[in-house]
Amino acid sequence: MTSSPPSRPRFLDASFLGPYGENDTLLEKLVVEFLRDHVYWRRNFHPEDPPAISTAAAQHPDYLAFEARMRRALHQLSAALKKSVPFHSPRYIGHMASDLLLPGLAAQILTLPYNPNNVTEDAAPVTVELEVKVGLQLAGMLGYSNDPQRPGCAFGHLTSGGTLANYQALRLALALKAFPVALRAAGVPDLALPEDDWSAFNLSPQDAIALVDAWQQWLAQATPAERRHWQARVHGERIEHRGISAFFAAHSELKVPKVLAPVTAHYSWSKGMKLLGLGRAQLEQLPEKGMRIDVEAMDAVLHRCQKERQPVLLAVAVMGTTEYGTIDPIDAVVAARDRYAARGLGFSVHVDAAWGGYLATLFRNPDGSMRTREEVAAEFRQFPSPAVYSAIAALGHTDSVTVDPHKLGYLPYGAGAFICRDHRAITLLAEEADYVFHDTASQEYLRRYRNLGQFIPEGSKSGAAVAGVYVTHSVLPLDHAHFGRLPAQTLRAAEAFHARTQRVAEALRGVAHVTVPFPPDSNLVCIAINPCGNHRVAAANAFLRRLHDELRIDPTRPVQDKQFFGSVTTLRPDALGDLETRRILTELDLDPASLREEDGDRLLILRHTLMNPYLLDEENGISYIDLYCDYLEHQIRSLLASHA
Repeated sequence: MTSSPPSRPRFLDASFLGPYGENDTLLEKLVVEFLRDHVYWRRNFHPEDPPAISTAAAQHPDYLAFEARMRRALHQLSAALKKSVPFHSPRYIGHMASDLLLPGLAAQILTLPYNPNNVTEDAAPVTVELEVKVGLQLAGMLGYSNDPQRPGCAFGHLTSGGTLANYQALRLALALKAFPVALRAAGVPDLALPEDDWSAFNLSPQDAIALVDAWQQWLAQATPAERRHWQARVHGERIEHRGISAFFAAHSELKVPKVLAPVTAHYSWSKGMKLLGLGRAQLEQLPEKGMRIDVEAMDAVLHRCQKERQPVLLAVAVMGTTEYGTIDPIDAVVAARDRYAARGLGFSVHVDAAWGGYLATLFRNPDGSMRTREEVAAEFRQFPSPAVYSAIAALGHTDSVTVDPHKLGYLPYGAGAFICRDHRAITLLAEEADYVFHDTASQEYLRRYRNLGQFIPEGSKSGAAVAGVYVTHSVLPLDHAHFGRLPAQTLRAAEAFHARTQRVAEALRGVAHVTVPFPPDSNLVCIAINPCGNHRVAAANAFLRRLHDELRIDPTRPVQDKQFFGSVTTLRPDALGDLETRRILTELDLDPASLREEDGDRLLILRHTLMNPYLLDEENGISYIDLYCDYLEHQIRSLLASHA
């Protein structure tokens, strides 16, 4: 623990355009330099080809009229965009967005004119390879093996966002779980297959991957005719071919598997269950303690599933909930997976780290090894708690992870990512399986995924987003000495915000009850507020809505009219549990009975995402955290006075 936090690393000052546009010259130089470079590339592609557009064309009336229309439309767009959310400003502490890292922004702008389509290397020979390398970069950050020379090397790819990455996790877990059953049904000889469908459906993820690998090796030794025969037989038995209803009708001993996810999990899990045809009813929400998975309750659910012979497809843990930034006990979920696999109930573990994934950079040395908790904690007041450290240390033992570079990676939308621990499972997602791969050399690894569209949910997708992520990770490697210094800056801001909120609570004593419901696990802090003398949840929510009206975007008013921007979320008893609900309502002097009677069974709270690296501006001696807290205190007093 340090008495005075380190000053902002100076390299960060070259990393962003800046709240005031301070690095406009740098960005302009980069854009102009590489736009000219692109033009030179066009002119030198086949220099013997003459220009198709003559210089005289620029004087033609039609040309001039088109240019005028284009300029007018662009000016109108530029004017309209001035109403956009000012994510770049330290005054914006609302949703999960901030300023953009210049390496990624410039790389994306640079790549756009080339217009690569990452569905296949035929349309994107450069950026497809970069996308596979981005997956390896993220794998190393998470603690997965990222050495293509190793058979169990990880694999990752980009998506439009965390939602699609979560769908990919469901697809892969289902394909891996059902494949051993298909092998049994096809009657493949000479493989050590489980003795019955239940055992086949409940292999551990690693045992199932080993069976996929054994199948691939078996095919490699078969004659071409045998290979075609057995591939067709196994394909005909797979769940992807037969469909959910036919597969489970053919294997009546088995039930449609459940997915276990915390009640704070993102709604994409509900959508994913519907899209895959598993059904929303098969998504079972796990109770929580302190907005983190209740480990004992999870164990009780797993014990019940084992007793009832109810298969489990996936257990989801969240690393940075969307609402509160809390981190689930990933280590306990991994331990439960291993414990129940030994008892014959196999399932995968996926971590939805769309928000918090890049926090893992703080825990990585440049050589990929894990830092000790003491080394990490030396830079902060409280971060990381022992529970948070243990959770992040367990990431490398999970089966797959979702990460969003367009959140804490500070990159343009849409850039999500899906990463799985062992790339050998991905072969089950291939739309066509024309080749058998059994060489683990790095070039073979890269060549395997040259047609990415076979493996990923999307078809056409931009290679420019890939270039932005790859260049950013190259300029700022994903370890504590490089990229990690950025989230470190924002975590210190979150700790300062938490401490300053306590002073606001003291200053408003007798005026309003102010509390932070949960100590922050990450750089996201929530505040609950209730005017003194009020005991009804509905009235507290109405007051918070009026307060949030001063903090939200209003399309009818210039954004400059707003001093600060924040967001809201809710606390729900079904997520909190009775004990935590009563604790928070007691701190706010609210009647628990009024929560259930009046306002949709939830309590509104302010939510602050503290990811701007300039919240503590040492250069100008400004703390936007102090300014915001002063503003918040003033608004609370003013609103109460106006409604007295």
